[in-house]
Amino acid sequence: MKFPVTKTKIVCTLGPASQSKKVIKKLFLAGMNIARLNLAHDTLDYHRKTLHYIHEAEKELGVTIPVLMDIPGPKIRIGRIENGPITLRKGQLLKLTTKKIAGNERIIPVEYEGLVQSVKKGSLIYLYDGFIQLRVLTIIEDENEIICRVLIGGKIDSYKGLNLPKARITLEPIREQDLELLSFGLEEGVNIFGISFVEKAEDIIKVKEFARRKGKNIYTVAKIEREEAVQNIQEILSVTDAIMVARGDLGVQVSIDKIPVLQKNLIAQANKMSRPVITATQMLVSMTDNIRPTRSEVTDVANAILDGTDATMLSEETAVGKYPVEATRMMSNIAVSTEKQYRSFGSRSSLCDDLQASFRKEKPSVEDVISLHTLESSQTFRAKYVLTPTESGNTPRRISRLKPFCWILAFTNKTEVARFLTFSYGVIPFLTPRAEFERHQDTIMFLKKHGLVKKGDYIVITEGSVRKKVGGTDSLRIIQVE
Repeated sequence: MKFPVTKTKIVCTLGPASQSKKVIKKLFLAGMNIARLNLAHDTLDYHRKTLHYIHEAEKELGVTIPVLMDIPGPKIRIGRIENGPITLRKGQLLKLTTKKIAGNERIIPVEYEGLVQSVKKGSLIYLYDGFIQLRVLTIIEDENEIICRVLIGGKIDSYKGLNLPKARITLEPIREQDLELLSFGLEEGVNIFGISFVEKAEDIIKVKEFARRKGKNIYTVAKIEREEAVQNIQEILSVTDAIMVARGDLGVQVSIDKIPVLQKNLIAQANKMSRPVITATQMLVSMTDNIRPTRSEVTDVANAILDGTDATMLSEETAVGKYPVEATRMMSNIAVSTEKQYRSFGSRSSLCDDLQASFRKEKPSVEDVISLHTLESSQTFRAKYVLTPTESGNTPRRISRLKPFCWILAFTNKTEVARFLTFSYGVIPFLTPRAEFERHQDTIMFLKKHGLVKKGDYIVITEGSVRKKVGGTDSLRIIQVE
């Protein structure tokens, strides 16, 4: 049995550069753990075909590849650019219109009817995550058009994002079309969804209740890309299953120089509440066109891992880039090198200290105490593995947030629990009948059968005195293999 080379999970966005069974298999072998479909682009038939390729790759490789389906939300985008990409020059005039036309260097359509009402003379407009910047000169209300001057130019193609910093956007975070896309995902068997432009807990609750009315339970990844979400992060974490630090839109919603500290704080808060966290946006973006990343990109990936992220994500690098497999392999290599140095850095120790300090202020949960003692035992005995039979996935996630140096093997009889555990750092889920792991002797036999342990190895097993009870883990056992 072969384990992944990295404990950090890698999310790859699939698109034209990777929409084939052959490339998906290569991505998995290069280090991909999770496939992401971005429903902001392409048709439902296109995504249905991509799901088919993923399932075919799973069968041929004999593996599970969880799917994260990204619901676009109210992101404002430009329309189609004829013969794109085009280059906008610094100082030139550019017209933005809500008319449904093909764009060019002089006029660009915008897919937002409230455009002219949301800006005023002198307002800044950002295109493509702020790489291109415009200033509003004239507003032509009766034509639904505005005239802008290009402050910072660059290349831009169809359907890139448009941001209106500090403007009041008259769009709900969860729209009817988003719920229709959610229904598509549910019909295709997907149950893990990225929810864009979340502002408050109610946005996540609305999505979960919609799925529940359809007889489905889903996992949500709240994408933190608005200032309101940062302000409401505690209430969002209390209802979502995971978060994504989506630095592209967040970097134009708040001052870009605040992003590094915001990232660290968001990851720390997610860790504390045992919520998996994905760090995303332009991590190796230069590999969209180049075979090697920049030094700063490599450092960015490493710093996210040292901050305590569970997963790192590739977007255009694997969706439309020239080197999707090489970008994935590079991300994996960076993670391997960084994880070797994890012992030298304090993010894990800081979280342990915070938890222990909180115990002195209020009565701790049994699960928190067990997770801390599991970490301590695994480090003291240099355990080969931590083993966690689980009904809900809560125990392995609580241990994962502490970033132990050994793998966490999570055994569950629930497919959806196993798939979502793939998002957690250092967790390898096993889907198996519960009865096979009622006794620790059976677990040892399983590990021996697959050549995962040898005589003298230590393993730490978490247990619950009440079988099949969610949240029932209340003890641990340290075993030396004979």
